[in-house]
Amino acid sequence: MGFKASYLNELERMLEKVLHHAMLKAKPKLELRIRTLKRDWTIVYDMLSGKDNSGFGWNEHRQS
Repeated sequence: MGFKASYLNELERMLEKVLHHAMLKAKPKLELRIRTLKRDWTIVYDMLSGKDNSGFGWNEHRQS
């Protein structure tokens, strides 16, 4: 699973439609942000999936 090779180009086009004259480039800014989100999501996923969670998790029976 992952993004297609041209996803950053598409993001730049979408940003240009919404934020005219902002000249945002997806390569440096969004790529870093996506990398940060992936890293943060991996940490949360590992905590909830039971990998190195030290007893932390969701109890379906108690809903807590």
